[in-house]
Amino acid sequence: MMLRAWLFLGALLGAAAGGYVPLLWGGSLWSLSSVLLSVAGGLAGIWLGFKIDAAMED
Repeated sequence: MMLRAWLFLGALLGAAAGGYVPLLWGGSLWSLSSVLLSVAGGLAGIWLGFKIDAAMED
């Protein structure tokens, strides 16, 4: 059950952070780079969620 929570939180925060990055260089929230970075951030967040869950089990 905790694994699902970590994965959801990681995907949510990673996608939000990745989608926000293009604003730092003057891009739009609805640009292609924002969508692609949002996907990349979500995947990175899921990976980090797995790592956190594995570390908490030890």
